[in-house]
Amino acid sequence: MTVASDLRFLPTADGDLAYLDTGSGDPVVLVHSGYVDHRVWQDQIPALAAHHRVIAPDVRGHGFSANATSPFRWADDLAALLRHLDAGPAVLVGLSMGGVIVTDTVLEHPGLVRAVVTSGAVTGDFQYTDAWHQELQAESARALAAGDVEAWLRSFLRVVPGPHRGPDDIDPEIPRRLREMALHTLSKHTPDEKDWLVRVTGSWDRLPEIGVPLLTLNGALEPADLHAAAERLAAAVPDGRSVTIGGTGHYPNLERPRLFNDAVLGFLRTL
Repeated sequence: MTVASDLRFLPTADGDLAYLDTGSGDPVVLVHSGYVDHRVWQDQIPALAAHHRVIAPDVRGHGFSANATSPFRWADDLAALLRHLDAGPAVLVGLSMGGVIVTDTVLEHPGLVRAVVTSGAVTGDFQYTDAWHQELQAESARALAAGDVEAWLRSFLRVVPGPHRGPDDIDPEIPRRLREMALHTLSKHTPDEKDWLVRVTGSWDRLPEIGVPLLTLNGALEPADLHAAAERLAAAVPDGRSVTIGGTGHYPNLERPRLFNDAVLGFLRTL
């Protein structure tokens, strides 16, 4: 896994933000899922960096980046990094939480974005409605509020197989990697810490504003409401399209990295 010595840091008024910057060519930005960091893209970075400049930040409060001590928006942090690196317009690829960040960014800072890929996410307005996810979210919230790290990790890692598979159906290296990153991020926080994130809302109505190509790339084992929302997103964007990767759940980049990479690279070749 990438270690902190490979990272660079963007100084901001509220602490330093870490990022990896490798390869050359047209820029592709990889934005990780919640509670982990840029290392979730370990299988994507070399494949993409063979053809592109790859920038993989640690979102504020995650990985090796500073925690927030004042109000902030994910999209503004990402925009600041792109401007600092003179890397816009860039292709933004986001997984889960990162998918929300990239859709927020194309809506709030459209001039910095050349194209968008979302995986396991749609916009910040999307909420899971199935009973399994709602129960899991409640369980995770209880564990976090109690400061019970092990209980929270059990809930967090249940997302990997999802509701229709068990732990034995998953390569054990995947939850091991996620656990390592999540423990590192959790160690930076306390249960009573204030949430300074300012969320972008009303994004569903703004989707027709997205004037760049957009790909939704999701595992086939994601719940039906996520797939329906992804199709809604692709249909609402003038140049939207969708791809499904069979036999995978919320982390297709980890479960089927070659298929995920091929889908992203194929999309990039159309730009």
